[in-house]
Amino acid sequence: MMEYFKDYFTDENRVLKKDPQQDYHLEYAMENSTHTILAFSRELHTCDINDKSITESTVRVIWAYHHKDMGEAGQNYHGSNRGTKSLRLLNPEKEEVLSASLPYFDLTNKDVPVPDKDTTYWCQMFKIPVQHEKHHVTKVEPLIQKGHENLVHHILLYQCSSNLNDSVLDYGHECYHPNMPDSFLTCETVIFAWAIGGEGFTYPPHVGLSIGTAADPQFVLMEVHYDNPSYTEGLIDNSGLRLIYTPVLRKYDAGVIEAGLWVSLFHNIPPGMPEFVSEGHCTLECLEEALGAERPAGIHVFAVLLHAHLAGRAIRMRHFHNGEEQKLLAYDDEFDFNFQEFQYLKEERTILPGDNLITECHYSTVDRIRMTWGGLSTRNEMCLSYLLYYPRINLTRCASIPDIMEQLQFIGVKEIYRPVRTWPFIIKSPKQYKNLSFMDAMNKFKWSRSEGLSYNELVLKLPVNVRCSKTDNAEWSIQGMTALPPEIERPYKTEPVICSSSSCLHCSLFLTLFFVVCVTASTIGNIGPFV
Repeated sequence: MMEYFKDYFTDENRVLKKDPQQDYHLEYAMENSTHTILAFSRELHTCDINDKSITESTVRVIWAYHHKDMGEAGQNYHGSNRGTKSLRLLNPEKEEVLSASLPYFDLTNKDVPVPDKDTTYWCQMFKIPVQHEKHHVTKVEPLIQKGHENLVHHILLYQCSSNLNDSVLDYGHECYHPNMPDSFLTCETVIFAWAIGGEGFTYPPHVGLSIGTAADPQFVLMEVHYDNPSYTEGLIDNSGLRLIYTPVLRKYDAGVIEAGLWVSLFHNIPPGMPEFVSEGHCTLECLEEALGAERPAGIHVFAVLLHAHLAGRAIRMRHFHNGEEQKLLAYDDEFDFNFQEFQYLKEERTILPGDNLITECHYSTVDRIRMTWGGLSTRNEMCLSYLLYYPRINLTRCASIPDIMEQLQFIGVKEIYRPVRTWPFIIKSPKQYKNLSFMDAMNKFKWSRSEGLSYNELVLKLPVNVRCSKTDNAEWSIQGMTALPPEIERPYKTEPVICSSSSCLHCSLFLTLFFVVCVTASTIGNIGPFV
C-alpha cells in the first residue's frame, strides 16, 4: 500500500508534485467491497514550505480520486469524484456515552414557507415541556430538513419572559418585522447557538443547561436564519433542534454570554479593502459590575462560538486580566462563513472582575463597491462571540457600539438635523452631503485603500457605548455609558513556530486522520493515488 501513499503538494497551476520532504505517515489501511480506508498521521508543524501548519483554525480539506492507478504520466483527472469540506481538526465533537433511554424533546418549525428572497429570519415561540423539577439538558442536536443543509444558516434559541402565556404559541412570524408579536421582544437571552456546518453539541460532564425551575427558560424563541440567495420559490422547511436531558443533575448550570459588536449600522466597513479590522468590547466596566455583584470568584468558559458573515476572514477572542493580555480565548484565522460551530476549549478559562474581552474580526471587501453595514443579512456583517460558561450569572450580553459622529467627521460631516426623527438620520452640512442619510453619505465618499486604512485606525480608537444586559430586558447600571477602548498591541502577535532544518518546535504533536472512500465493487483494486 505504501507505493500508493505519498506526500504531494500543488503549485499555482494545480499540478501535483511529489514533496521532497515526506511528512505523512501511513498508520493503517483497509479495503473491502464498499470502502477503502487509510489512516495516516502528520506533525502539526512540519516546517515544510509545501505544508500548512495544522492549528485550531478551520482547515479546508480537499479530496479527489480516480478509479485507475496513477501511471508514469502522472495522476488521472478525477472528474466529478472530488469535494471539499471545512473541518476543525483539533476540535472534534466531544462524544459522551449517553443512555439511549434518555428523554428528549424537539423544537422544530412546522411547514414554514421560506420566502423567495435573499435573507429571512423566522421566529417561533415554544414552551419547554413542564418537568415539575430541575433537569439538565446534556446535548443539543440540529434537526435540519434533508436537502436544506445550505438553506438553514443558523439557529439561535432565546430565553423569553416568564410572564408570557400559551397564547404566544399559536404561530410563528418573520423576526425583526414591524408586525412581529410584542412577546418576541421579551426574548433577549441567547441560551444556545448553532450555525451552518456545525455538529451537535455535548455539554461537559459537570455542566448542563438547566430546565424545570422558575429561574429556567419556560418560553423560548427559536430564530432560524434562512439564506436563499438564488430566490428559490416554494420552499417549505421543518428544521429545528433536539434537546436531550436527564434527571441526574450535574454540578453546575451553564450560561451564555453574547460578546462583541452590538449589531447596528454604527459598525461599517469601507469597500475595496483587502483587510479591515473591527473590535467589539466586553468592557472591564461591565464585567466588573456583573461579576462583582454575582460571582467575584469568576466564571469558567468551556466553549466559544465565533460568528461573522460573508466578508469575515478571521476572528479572535482576546482576553485581558488587569490590563495584561492572556492567551487567546478562541480564534479562527481561516474563518469559513459556511462552517461555524462551538469550539471546545482545551482548558477551561476563568473570567474575573478586572478582565476585559475583545472580539477582533478581520474582513475583506475587495469585491465590494459600497459600504458594508452591520446588520442581519448575510451580506451585512456581524462580529460576535458566544461564550458558554458556568456557573450561570445574570449577564446575557457584554458588547459595545462605536461612536458614529466621529466616524462621520472622518468623511467631512459637520452637522446633522436635530432632534433625530428619522433613521438613518439625515445630514445638514456640508453641502455635498446635505439631506442625505448618513449611509448615503458614507457611500458617496470616495474611498481609497489609504483612506480605508486611516479610517480603520480611527475607528479602533473611538470611544464605545457599553451594552451590559441582564435577562428579561433588564440592564446593569453601566449600560449606555461611554468607555474608552483599552490601549492594546495591534496587530495581535501570534506565537512563532521555531523550525530547524529537520524538525520543528512541536515534533511530539501528531494528528491522525482517516481517509474513507466509498466505492463500488467494480472499482476495488483501482483506487489511487491518495494525496
